Amino acid sequence: MRVLVTGASGFIGSAVVARLHAGGHEVVAVVRSRGPAVRRLPAAGLAVVDIARATRPADWIGHLAGIDAVVNCAGVLQDSPTDSTEGVHVTGIDALFAACETAGVRRVVHLSAIGVDRGAASAFSRTKLAGDERLMARDLDWVILRPAVVVGRAAFGGSALFRGLAALPVVPVMPDTGPVQVVQRDQLVETVLFFLAAGAPTKIAVEVAGPERLSMEDIVRRYRRWFGWRPARPVRLPAWMAAAAYRLGDLAGLLGWRPPIRTTARREIVRGAVGDPSLWSTMTGLAPQSLDAELATEPASVQERWFAQLYFVKPVVIVILTLFWVLTGLISLGPGFDIGTGLLEEGGLAPVAGLGVIAGALADIVIGIGIAWRRTARTALYGALALCVFYLVTGTILVPRLWIDPLGPMLKIFPIFMLHVVALATLDDR
Repeated sequence: MRVLVTGASGFIGSAVVARLHAGGHEVVAVVRSRGPAVRRLPAAGLAVVDIARATRPADWIGHLAGIDAVVNCAGVLQDSPTDSTEGVHVTGIDALFAACETAGVRRVVHLSAIGVDRGAASAFSRTKLAGDERLMARDLDWVILRPAVVVGRAAFGGSALFRGLAALPVVPVMPDTGPVQVVQRDQLVETVLFFLAAGAPTKIAVEVAGPERLSMEDIVRRYRRWFGWRPARPVRLPAWMAAAAYRLGDLAGLLGWRPPIRTTARREIVRGAVGDPSLWSTMTGLAPQSLDAELATEPASVQERWFAQLYFVKPVVIVILTLFWVLTGLISLGPGFDIGTGLLEEGGLAPVAGLGVIAGALADIVIGIGIAWRRTARTALYGALALCVFYLVTGTILVPRLWIDPLGPMLKIFPIFMLHVVALATLDDR
């Protein structure tokens, strides 16, 4: 079978691609952009498509040649300058469904979300439901899977957040959070393969959920026990602090990052992520696996403990580096201007001392802004490393006495340099 998979580099999509490939199927992976995650995909073909902008059937027809089935794993949590819930969940994906009708691709397995048919808590659930309805109106052999929160050995989004919270010395408990029936990623992928098989039921919407209702605190406690750490004391956050955390997540989203803690999550989590897995289990023969049972199959590795402990370190490092460069530049342009020019004059560059300080300050500010913006963060971090080396060499040549300064301005370049290396090492989300 030749299968086109959208959202192929994502948490669920990449697992679907790998399983299809392992089963001897040909896969055409649809991704928004090329990158390390894409290069790891074992796909026979690659289609770079921004689904939110591919709103005409003609945008998809060329990618459906020889395709037997489509699996849609694309999704975004919240609107941002780089993401559109309406585009990805409704208009873009409906254009793909229309193209499937035209090209004669009958089988479509579509991943939605549990609870979207029980009220729209946010633009996420509203658009997910609209996408479901568009597919149900098509003359196709469709299957809609509505999973709860998906977890697995890999981690992204909410599943990564659980691990990060488990690594904290105290467990922050958000107010007004509903129960969650976490489902294992492997079981969801098995379900996708089941419905792709010839003779599988079609024109059906199925909830895919775990066997037990857990609170967020319960889930974090289980992960902490799996990591081998002592229980942590839960701390219930006041409403204003939780609201501030969600707003900070929204700000990060505006800068191109994709934190799971955003106002959409706040609206969705009040409802929780629960459903009835009986139909799913009866049809597929899969027994929903509990979180404890899944975690018991293999102990946590040191790599997984590292990831959990670095989860909240990463955003803190990005914020610190952003502030470091921006504030350094502003100080150089303001109260530190005379100090800067004095150092350049001491090094024999009196004619261009003022210009040199201004140029350096502007470079610092540009680097800081570049680190804050997700699309330019990697380039800016490399630029910061180059600037650290430049400052080290230039300072050594012009004002060598700085090496014996009690405050260690030259020596401090080395830990600053390594902090940028840490940021680069942890920059990828998946």
